[in-house]
Amino acid sequence: MIAVRTVNSERLLFLIRVVRREVNHLNATATRLFAQPLTLAQINSLAQNEELAERIEAFVGRFGRLQDTLGDKLLPNVLHFLGEKTNSLLDNLDKAERFGWLESSDVWMSIRALRNYMVHEYIEDPMVLLDALNQAYSHIPHLLKLADALITQIESRFGVK
Repeated sequence: MIAVRTVNSERLLFLIRVVRREVNHLNATATRLFAQPLTLAQINSLAQNEELAERIEAFVGRFGRLQDTLGDKLLPNVLHFLGEKTNSLLDNLDKAERFGWLESSDVWMSIRALRNYMVHEYIEDPMVLLDALNQAYSHIPHLLKLADALITQIESRFGVK
């Protein structure tokens, strides 16, 4: 199947390439960071352990970037491409849930809140950071499910892989 490519379709194909790269980077960072369970002692030693601090920073950045790209860029573009009206993030997530691309828009929003804990709250409470990191790691499959579903929607219409 060959579709006429427009500016919007080129944007979608570009976003797919970006998401694939972001998925690969997040998976690689998560594999290194969570090769062994993180401990509170490690979190408490971040000021002295620059390598671990950089891994955590990379994980937090890549986790947040993938979620932003999926929710704020790729999802609205896919919905628009399919002729759906796009609205607020929550409305778009609700549509993704109805289409079966996302398990729960509520879970997605709670995952989104994790970034604030990983970025800001750790300054005050290392336990909050540890918990947020572990929760974020456990939610990676939710990000990957939406990424796969959106990519499949576009690739099936363009006949590309």
